[in-house]
Amino acid sequence: MPEPDATGTDGAPTAGGAAGPRPGTDSPSPSGRPSPRSVAIWVGVALVGALGWGVLALSRGEEISAAWLLAAALGSYAIAYRFYARFIADRVLKVDKTRATPAERLDNGVDFHPTDRRVLFGHHFAAVAGAGPLVGPVLAAQMGYLPGTIWIVAGVIFAGAVQDMVTLFFSTRRDGRSLGQMARDEIGPVGGAAALIAVFVIMVILLAVLALVIVNALAHSPWGVFSIGMTIPIALFMGVYLRVLRPGRVTEVSFIGVALLLLAIVAGGWVAESSWADTFTLEKETLVIWMVVYGFVASVLPVWLLLAPRDYLSTFMKVGTIALMAIGVVLAMPTLKMPSVTEFASRGDGPVFAGAMFPFVFITIACGALSGFHSLVASGTTPKMIQKETQVRIIGYGAMLTESFVAVMAVIAACIIEPGLFFAVNSPGGVVGTTVQSASEAVTGLGFAISPEALAQAAKDVEEASLLSRTGGAPTFALGMSEIFSAVVGGTAMKAFWYHFAIMFEALFILTTVDAGTRVGRFMLQDTLGNVHKSFRNVSWKPGVWLASAVVVGGWGYFLWVGVKDPLGGINQLFPLFGIANQLLAAVALAVCTTLLVKSGRLKWAWVTAVPLAWDVAVTLTASYQKVFSDDVKVGFFAQRDKYQTGIDAGKVLPPAKNMDDMHTVVTNATVDGVLSALFAVLIIIVLADAARTCLKAIAHPESVRLSEVPWTESKIIAPAGLIATAEEKAELAAAGLDGRGSPAKEPVA
Repeated sequence: MPEPDATGTDGAPTAGGAAGPRPGTDSPSPSGRPSPRSVAIWVGVALVGALGWGVLALSRGEEISAAWLLAAALGSYAIAYRFYARFIADRVLKVDKTRATPAERLDNGVDFHPTDRRVLFGHHFAAVAGAGPLVGPVLAAQMGYLPGTIWIVAGVIFAGAVQDMVTLFFSTRRDGRSLGQMARDEIGPVGGAAALIAVFVIMVILLAVLALVIVNALAHSPWGVFSIGMTIPIALFMGVYLRVLRPGRVTEVSFIGVALLLLAIVAGGWVAESSWADTFTLEKETLVIWMVVYGFVASVLPVWLLLAPRDYLSTFMKVGTIALMAIGVVLAMPTLKMPSVTEFASRGDGPVFAGAMFPFVFITIACGALSGFHSLVASGTTPKMIQKETQVRIIGYGAMLTESFVAVMAVIAACIIEPGLFFAVNSPGGVVGTTVQSASEAVTGLGFAISPEALAQAAKDVEEASLLSRTGGAPTFALGMSEIFSAVVGGTAMKAFWYHFAIMFEALFILTTVDAGTRVGRFMLQDTLGNVHKSFRNVSWKPGVWLASAVVVGGWGYFLWVGVKDPLGGINQLFPLFGIANQLLAAVALAVCTTLLVKSGRLKWAWVTAVPLAWDVAVTLTASYQKVFSDDVKVGFFAQRDKYQTGIDAGKVLPPAKNMDDMHTVVTNATVDGVLSALFAVLIIIVLADAARTCLKAIAHPESVRLSEVPWTESKIIAPAGLIATAEEKAELAAAGLDGRGSPAKEPVA
């Protein structure tokens, strides 16, 4: 096969180039036009979405079914994936199915390994879908269901999914280089150095917050600890089965893995009622230690042995549970009890989090709409495992749409319970007090009445001693899920089961992000150290693997320990920093992608990433400014520091601190948060300025452009672009003697 024209740009014409329909896309009719059947289907999908949005927009105070919100989101996702994602893949990126990916060229069975697209979709989705799509939308429901829903759907279509797919494409073209290293290679040494520092430190913060949510969910829960722990040996078995015992048998091992997972969930309930309960009942501090150990081990083991099969296994539970929840919404037709927009949206004095709708809804809801963390996975593990460039659409864009759907379900879960219960659960103890009577009075004062008896009954229904001040979002999501599932199966008698199932589900959801994120952090640190010592550039070099993994887990382990010990509640202290850091990281990713589009001769398409970049910068820098300089102690980190420092100077203990040690802890944590917020903002401004300089230079002097893209190499792998092979792809596979799964056709199908 002839090699493509070597222009040295990403936009070079390629063998198998951009012309004609590509595998995994909808083929037109022989005349070149869509078939009448296809037109009818997509018109119907568009009408469903439009009808859903119409009902949401025209409602005026009355309660409406959550099914309309579901229709609006699903209709929008389908149109976006079919048309916008396809446009970006074919016209903007010009994905090339004949080009070998780094997984194929550099396969070493440790970090680089061509992975079945279905397994990789599971790994990528599980790696990116952590606490954010569950926690952020629940907290943002304080503003009403409409602001969050609009941002989740519009944000993912035009920003989040675009970032994930484009980052994955460019990293794949660069041997799976990390985001920070791509910034250094393509933007320049100044902006690149700022990006490397910002990306790594932000990564540490993000992992700490994700791990903190898991620790809070699993503390004193033998059911959850046992069931989550059992997913590790199950994943190890699946990895060995798929690589050694029965290679390529994805369907077969999937059934075995799911059966074992369901058994682990049921057995968790048995353990919780047995004499083993004390063994699996762990304190938060103990869980922190186990989390750090697990993160290190998952980072150094071969990717096929633990990480990929465990994430793939987790995806079944994640996607399956969310899909069942959506079906439950359709069957039970619960109504949205939260107003479409509350007064807190304009006043900015909500009890769950302080700050006006702009910018704090867009900071609180990061994952599910636009998440910088995703760009780290898209330039970390996934580009080292992807079989074909044509798969960036389903894995990059498709997995992000799936995560966004999780966020929509979180909005529904938060908004179908009584608003009074929502605020009693999510408000801090200083607002609602410690008794159902005080909580009832406090919530009524907020404008949402609920009786003490109703609060007590809600806790009794899920077999909890109290639901007051169960902040962090996870308990609220579990309450909403239990409402939906119990309405379909079991009634009130099953609420407690579904509530605790949801808590365990959330912990599993998030843990898969921590293990993959630690490995990504290891790649980032090795890329950075490779600029100092060349040996680190080999990401499978053992000394580098062990050293970098230890540094990464040590970093997020420190912040996790601090969060567990924080008297103000670690999630309350760290989640605002998490949101800002995550969105600033997205600004780095979008800046790198925009720079690469310009440098590779795609200036006319640069708006695809430049427009969401401009929005993200406006939101995050505004939020950063307020968190650093606001005089409101509920908003500004330094204002909070000054308040507690004044208390220390006066010898007073201010609630919720219980002693002077707690007071000093608050001061230290608020100071660290404020300094990091300011540091992140400065670093991002440096990156943006250097990226703008590089783009202007590329436009003015295109002959000076140098790209770090690796040379084209012909691919020997034949694999479908989507989860389901098209007729054209099946014919191509058959011609190569392969079945629809990419396995030799002569072998029996599992």
